[in-house]
Amino acid sequence: MQPLVFITGASSGIGQALALRYHQAGWRLALVARRAQVMHDWAQQHGLRADHYSVFAADVSDDASIIAAAEQCMVSLGLPQVVIANAGISQGMDTAVRADLAVLQRVMATNVLGLAATFHPFIAPMQAQAHEHGSPHFTLVGIASVAGIRGLPGHAAYCASKAAVISYCESLRGELRGRKGQPGVRVVTLAPGYIDTPLTRKNKYPMPFLMSAEAFANQAFQAIARASAYHVIPVPMGMVAKLLRLLPNAVFDRLMQNQPRKHRDPT
Repeated sequence: MQPLVFITGASSGIGQALALRYHQAGWRLALVARRAQVMHDWAQQHGLRADHYSVFAADVSDDASIIAAAEQCMVSLGLPQVVIANAGISQGMDTAVRADLAVLQRVMATNVLGLAATFHPFIAPMQAQAHEHGSPHFTLVGIASVAGIRGLPGHAAYCASKAAVISYCESLRGELRGRKGQPGVRVVTLAPGYIDTPLTRKNKYPMPFLMSAEAFANQAFQAIARASAYHVIPVPMGMVAKLLRLLPNAVFDRLMQNQPRKHRDPT
């Protein structure tokens, strides 16, 4: 039977591009999004056969919703070999504005708690099968961002959430690694730079090394297959990320002082 990939946030952007890349590689698709009809329409437009994909309507910020979708997937399709926690939102915020505390709450609920809730239902079954078959056939993939490496003006909610994703996946990787001589479950952290998606098209500032969602998906597919522990895409952005990590705070603060900030969502 063809392998199965479970992808959240599959109705647009990176999630949709990953779904198409896995479909092209012959995988079955379990597609998760709040807008189920959008996913069905997309699948029909790309000529996907009905037995090659399934759509599960769920909201990752509601743990009961995403857990129910995961359990339904396992009952109807079996245990996925790869789970990609991709669903995420990005909103600018200003901590001086009290209403923006709700922005922080929404972003963390979706980007961090939603990722953990996505992984949760699969961990025990994956561990059990990995031990039974004697090799780590299963991979959990967290979509982080280079924005999680250093804080950017106006971007506190998103940067904080993606920094949390990076640390969370690192912790989970150690927990699921498996004891000496025993297989475990692999955890891969992907940190995209600027990817051309509906999310980034709202940005009103320069986006260096901007790449298409399709190009990202191709590199991500390869990194997941290699079980890379942590991988920045594209490579030039990875070099920038390493430099940002090394900059002293005083230098970084001066660089950020006059940079345009992430705009607030007036809604």
